[in-house]
Amino acid sequence: MNHSKGMAAIACRALEDKKGQEVTVIDISEVSCLADYFIIANGENSNQVQAMVDNVEEEMEKAGYHFTQREGYQTARWVLLDYKDIVVHVFSKEDRRFYDLERIWRDGKFVDVKELEG
Repeated sequence: MNHSKGMAAIACRALEDKKGQEVTVIDISEVSCLADYFIIANGENSNQVQAMVDNVEEEMEKAGYHFTQREGYQTARWVLLDYKDIVVHVFSKEDRRFYDLERIWRDGKFVDVKELEG
C-alpha cells in the first residue's frame, strides 16, 4: 500500500499545482479490488481540467508510472486516469456534483491529502 500511497501523493500534488479544486482522496482498498485509492478533483472549465490531467500524466511519468487507461479527455467533463493502484478522476464542477463519487464510495476511508506525504 505504501507504493500506491506514494503514487496518490504525486497525483495530488500535480492536481494542486494546477489549482485543482476540492482534491479528495478515498482509500478503497478494503471495499474494492479496483484500486487502493480514488483521487477526485474538479476544475473551473475544460481547459483547466485538461491542464490538471496533463500535469498528473507528466508528473506520474517522471516518477516512472504510466496510466493503463485514459477516458474522457476530449470532452474534459469527467476524465479518468487508471494507474491500476490509483484511479484519478478529474471533473468539471457540474459533473462532479452530478456523479457524486464521494457518496457512492462513502464506505471507503477518506484520507487527508497531507497524510499521503508522510
